[in-house]
Amino acid sequence: MKLKTVFEHNEEIPRPYTCLGPNISPPLEFEDLPADTQSLVLIFEDVDAAPKAWTHWMVFNIPPATLKTEEGTIPEGAVEGLANNHSFGYEGPCPRYFQGTHHYWFRLYALDTMLDLPAESEREDVENAMQGHILEKAELLGLCTRPDDLE
Repeated sequence: MKLKTVFEHNEEIPRPYTCLGPNISPPLEFEDLPADTQSLVLIFEDVDAAPKAWTHWMVFNIPPATLKTEEGTIPEGAVEGLANNHSFGYEGPCPRYFQGTHHYWFRLYALDTMLDLPAESEREDVENAMQGHILEKAELLGLCTRPDDLE
C-alpha cells in the first residue's frame, strides 16, 4: 500500500499546505490497497509537538474505491473526526509558533471494516475502534521548518 502527494517522503511540505499559505490539505493518492479493504483512515500529526503529538487532521470511513483526493477536499462519503483543537478540517503545519524543523506524518490505514463512530470522535476513539481491523498501513513524512524571515 502506498500514499503519495506533491512532496516526497522526508521533504518540506509546500507553503500552500501550511498556515503560511492558504492552509489547505494537499492532494493525496492511495495505491495498492489490500483487496479486502472496507474503509481507510487518514491521520496527520506533528510528532514533535509538546507535550505530545498533535493531530492536525483525521479522516475515517474513506471509501476503498477512493484512489485520490484533490487539494482542500475530503473523499465523498468520508468522515472528518476531531483534530486536537476540537475542530473539524485540515490544520496545516504552522511554523510561526515553533523553532526548528518539525516532522509531520501522514498515516493511511486500510481496515477490514467501517467504523461505527460519529464525526465528533476523538483520535483515541478512532484508534480504539481500529484495533484488530488494520490490514495495512502506509506512511509519508513531511517536514516543516520555520523560515528565517519569521522573527
